[in-house]
Formats: sequence, structure tokens, C-alpha cells
Amino acid sequence: MPRTVLIVDDERDTNDILASLVRARDFEPIQVYSGERVLAAVAERRPDVILLDLMLPDMDGFAVCDKLKRHRETNLIPVVMVTALHDDDHRLSGVRVGANGYLRKPFSPAELYAAIDSALKWHDEHQTRGTQGEINFDIRSELTYLQQAQDMLADMFAHTPLTERQVKDLKQAIMEMGGNAIEWGHNKNAELVLRITYRIDAEKITLIIEDQGPGFDPGNIPHAASDEDPIGHIEIRNEMGKREGGFGIMLAKGLVDEFHYNKKGNEVTLIKRFIPAS
Repeated sequence: MPRTVLIVDDERDTNDILASLVRARDFEPIQVYSGERVLAAVAERRPDVILLDLMLPDMDGFAVCDKLKRHRETNLIPVVMVTALHDDDHRLSGVRVGANGYLRKPFSPAELYAAIDSALKWHDEHQTRGTQGEINFDIRSELTYLQQAQDMLADMFAHTPLTERQVKDLKQAIMEMGGNAIEWGHNKNAELVLRITYRIDAEKITLIIEDQGPGFDPGNIPHAASDEDPIGHIEIRNEMGKREGGFGIMLAKGLVDEFHYNKKGNEVTLIKRFIPAS
């Protein structure tokens, strides 16, 4: 059977053009013309990928994507945003959830096919790996938006086997590490994008917080508390003229089951395992 592509665009000419292009690649198009029809179409046809216009008459594409990505039954369906908007600011104005690709009109058939292929590859890799779901949050580097992302994640944690204590631990770890990324990785530059990846599988929750900064050496941060000497950094911070603090990394390590940075030092992974049922 051919793979299916759900096309969501209220402009019928554009919708028909997209349908013709996906047919040319032997995909089967499913055409809808409003955001409200998406959930019903997804439930009925289970498309392999969704091409989603942003500027819909009833609800914008971000709201539709948010609904899809926040449900485990649909959050592994890849979504490619399609829009005539050319201003980056609308993507950075708050919390943007889950899209796997972003195409600006006008685009070439080759660009469309590349976006679809990339989205399908992402889906197939997750199916092979056995992941039950993944969502990416792109946020401006401001604590207000970090809090919004944390609240959305907390909503999803409630539908997992995590205990209330584990949820509280993860929420605090997100704020500690997200706050560090905003303050140190981005130097409080709100225009830089902070990406938070939420991933769930049968045994655990994985959270990845990635900033766009130059990174650092996690093994050489004398102004941060360490397990061996939790208060020795305070004097160093005073000498450097830095504010009180420096406990975030040590605290976050104690709140999760696994904690590690990438080699560059601009991405931290937090893992919380489910407590086995007694």
C-alpha cells in the first residue's frame, strides 16, 4: 500500500497542487481544508505524514500540531509546517511544539520531497528504536517560556507511570538546566532558541535540553558546586563577581537517574526511569 500524506490547506488550489506533487512520488494524498477536520482525518486514515498550513481560518497550524503532539496515539506522526510567512519572529514568539519540518512558500518540488523524506526517516527511526513518542519544544530564551514548556511537559507526565515525586523532581530539573542554558549558554539573549526534547519509551522518560551557545567543559566549572566539595565554589564565585548560586547541576544530578552532557557541552540529557509496579 502507498504511504499517505494528509494535506491541510484552506486554499484549494494550493491543496490540489500539493496533492499532485505527492502523487508524483507515489504517495496517496488525503485532502482537508480546515484545522478542525485534522483530528478526525487522522483518526480515520492514520496518515504517514502531515503537511500542515499555518494560516488556517479556524485554528492556526501551531494549535493543530500541539493537539497532535500532546497525545501519545498521534505524536509520532511527523508534521511538516507549510506557510507563506517569511518572518522568523513568529516562530520564536513563544513555545512552538513538535513540528518535524518547516517549508516556506514558494518552495520547489525537490524541497517538498526532501522535507517529507526527512520526516518519514525520523518516524521510521523511532519505530525501529521502539520509542513510544517524542516531542520537541522550541522556545525563546526567557524564563516565562521555559515555565510554559515545563507546564506542558507536566501535563504529559501525568499520563505516564511517573509518581508524583518523580514528576516534581523532573519539573525542578527542567527549570534548573533550562535556566542554566538561558543564562550561561545564551547569555540571556532571548532571540536564541532553546530546544527541549521529550521522549518516552516503555521504561523511562528522556529529556534533552539543547542551547545554541558555544558549550563548555562540564569537567571544569570551578564556579559550580561539586559532589566532592559542595560549598568550595562560593568563594570562587565571589572572586569572579558572580551572583550567589552554582548549585543547579549538582541538584539536577540528584533529581534524575541519569545525567550527562554531550562532548560540546551545549546539550544535557536527563533520564528518569519508571518505578516498577510492585
